[in-house]
Amino acid sequence: MTDRTVLILGGGPAGLMAAETLALTGHAVTVCEAMPTFGRKFLLAGKSGLNITHSEDFSLFRTRFGAANDRLAAALDAFTPTDVRNWAASLGTETFVGSSGRVFPTVMKASPLLRAWLKRLNDLGASLRPRHRFVGFGEAGESVIATPEGEIRCHADATLLAFGGASWPKLGSDAAWVKPLRDKGIDIADFRPANCGFDVAWSETFRERFAGEPVKSVVATSDAGSRQGEFVISRHGIEGSLVYAHAGALRDRLTADGTAHLLLDLAPGRDAARLTEQFTRLPTKMSLSNRLRKAAGLDGVKAALLRECLDPGTQQNPTRLAHAIKALPLPLLRPRPITEAISSAGGIRLDALDSRFMLKARPGLFCAGEMLDWEAPTGGYLLTACFATGKAAAQGIEAWLREKGA
Repeated sequence: MTDRTVLILGGGPAGLMAAETLALTGHAVTVCEAMPTFGRKFLLAGKSGLNITHSEDFSLFRTRFGAANDRLAAALDAFTPTDVRNWAASLGTETFVGSSGRVFPTVMKASPLLRAWLKRLNDLGASLRPRHRFVGFGEAGESVIATPEGEIRCHADATLLAFGGASWPKLGSDAAWVKPLRDKGIDIADFRPANCGFDVAWSETFRERFAGEPVKSVVATSDAGSRQGEFVISRHGIEGSLVYAHAGALRDRLTADGTAHLLLDLAPGRDAARLTEQFTRLPTKMSLSNRLRKAAGLDGVKAALLRECLDPGTQQNPTRLAHAIKALPLPLLRPRPITEAISSAGGIRLDALDSRFMLKARPGLFCAGEMLDWEAPTGGYLLTACFATGKAAAQGIEAWLREKGA
């Protein structure tokens, strides 16, 4: 087989994984990255501990991608969380499973792994070009790249796009690629925030007193189901892991209906009937704070949430108050801006791609990573799918080049 040239546009996890896969088979690979360094979002994700994948049973892991489950299944099957850990170990980064089932490097940081990865790519002969920004396609279909020395035009036997989504634009995921691709007729779903916080109309008193406070040991329910955990009160509303688990469902409900509520059980394990009985036994003249503390064990931010969200009649009625503690509807205004989101939904629609991750309308042009229309919760799912789709797209490139007789 004659080795051919492959151009990869985007130097994040998907692009770098594709580059490694192709370079290992001897292809001449060039990776262009718009930013001054590679993997900037990858580094930020690992600043306080790189959650590289998740240890849960793989049969459950592969269901975490919503409507994209079936389309991503083959890629995930071919590069599982176990494969991710073995790959990291091959680069000198051992991993461990945290108490939540999330998997982290033993050193916690992303930088040692990224340094070793870039060294491997250099050793394999991959050409890594920072400050090379894709600006569009030329008349002959070549990629037009803006560089510090001026604009260049890159021809390749196959090209992989791995630009990322629309969250964290300062790190390079700015979705500037959308217009050039739409101009070529590529079907792209509008980007929306995922794994994001939400605005809530807090009173000024509540905001000033409780912004930054964690709300621990609660069960939150939405169209996505129920999950126990914690979240944080922000000046704008709510954020944190428990909110992110429901973000997609809440965002879609707001889009469809213009309104959405996150239902909170502030006292998991306590029965509503028992709470009602305990409230009924207390003197009616006792303050709400004392009644909540004595009957339900609630104080601080949880008690304040009840005062913030409930009308005086509910606060005084034992039965209604007990049921509110078990199912407090927290009204949401809107998702926080996509520039604040951990990740994004939207992007190139998966049905625009064939099974090799090649655009059906543009033979020889492949796509991978977060620029595709899929989303997943935090916990290592996002990063694993970026790795997996990058590897799958690289294998798709190899298969396509073989078909062409390369």
